[in-house]
Amino acid sequence: MYQLDFPNFDFIISSRNSKKYIFDIIRKKHYVLTPEEWVRQNLIHHLVFNLNYPKSLMKVESLLKYNNLKKRADIVVYENNLSIRLLVECKSHKIKLSQSAFDQASVYNKVFKSKYLLVSNGLKHHCCKYDWDSGEILYLDSVPSYLVV
Repeated sequence: MYQLDFPNFDFIISSRNSKKYIFDIIRKKHYVLTPEEWVRQNLIHHLVFNLNYPKSLMKVESLLKYNNLKKRADIVVYENNLSIRLLVECKSHKIKLSQSAFDQASVYNKVFKSKYLLVSNGLKHHCCKYDWDSGEILYLDSVPSYLVV
């Protein structure tokens, strides 16, 4: 697969019926290895193995309803109190991050009210911190470790 802006990880990749599959350590199942799934799995590994995000507090493809529409957030990470710490929107490395990707993630975050929002195509990563009380959004240089409050 394509080299992304993440450290190298050991993935479990298999082939069936001329398709490649990658094992998701959160959902504990193999999924078709699409470019977006490659970004998602790299990001999950980065969060877990480099930034100390607990697997037990992560959910992949989390369902949400907005204006009577059913959507799925790529990755949601919870706090121990079950408030949402991080909402992640993944795009294929082939897709340039545009305003529409941020708009999509922001709409999702109106529902989830996450503390942090991350949009990534595996090559570029944009992370911000929301202060829901003041309405302030702080753009960050990197994704914070889970240990950072």
